Amino acid sequence: MISKSKPNAPIGIFDSGLGGLTVLKTLKNILPNESFIYLGDTANVPYGNKSDNTVIKCSKKILNFFISKNTKAVVIACNTASSVAYQELKKTYDIPIFDVVSPSINYANKISKTQKICVIGTNSTINSNAYSNAFKKLNEKISIVEISCPLFVPIIEEGWSNTNIAKLITEKYLHTIKNTEIDTLILGCTHYPIMSQTIKGVINKNIQLIFSGQTVGDTLHIYLKKNDLENTNKKRFIDFYVTDYPQKFNEIGSQFFGQKLNLIECIDLK
Repeated sequence: MISKSKPNAPIGIFDSGLGGLTVLKTLKNILPNESFIYLGDTANVPYGNKSDNTVIKCSKKILNFFISKNTKAVVIACNTASSVAYQELKKTYDIPIFDVVSPSINYANKISKTQKICVIGTNSTINSNAYSNAFKKLNEKISIVEISCPLFVPIIEEGWSNTNIAKLITEKYLHTIKNTEIDTLILGCTHYPIMSQTIKGVINKNIQLIFSGQTVGDTLHIYLKKNDLENTNKKRFIDFYVTDYPQKFNEIGSQFFGQKLNLIECIDLK
């Protein structure tokens, strides 16, 4: 597929809903010359409570949509889909696909001095063991603590990420990593960057946060450069698609993306 890809083609990014907009925001900054197509599969949100088989089926429909749009690469901007569908998608499709799990793992392995790392995420992501299994393959010496933070997503979607409620819940979830040697914390959900200031205010000052948008963006940037796929067209665009119109996508999507969203088109995936 690399030889068929055109440098001026857009990059596809998908999530079950809003969280992937934090990844798109970062990619837009890292790759300012690129065009993007964002798809929020809002008819099936959240992926976190779906079976692996359902997430894979949804992801394949989205890949088919992106291929119809002639995208040159696809970013799975969802930790659940990255955890359970990435390998199957790579086997099925001959198009460059990037997940948000492995780049963060590689970066954490590189920067952690104590080799003690914490991962926070939704119940689905933590229960999948995607992070712990990948770390074991990469470096058996690394010690991993995984913490489910299921209330973070609803708190963020209510617009409460910087409130006292958010702080109290964050302290409840993360108190176990205080007074430990953990020096690196992976935000294992694309919603969580919205909570980053609250998280920083609760954890030890020496702990570095890892944002999946940044790590996958750096990985994608290297790939595009290496394969001569950087956009040369001065006419760039960002298109937004959803599979249903939940009000919250319109209401707080701009908070995730950092600016007002363009016209959002609702589509039916085949």
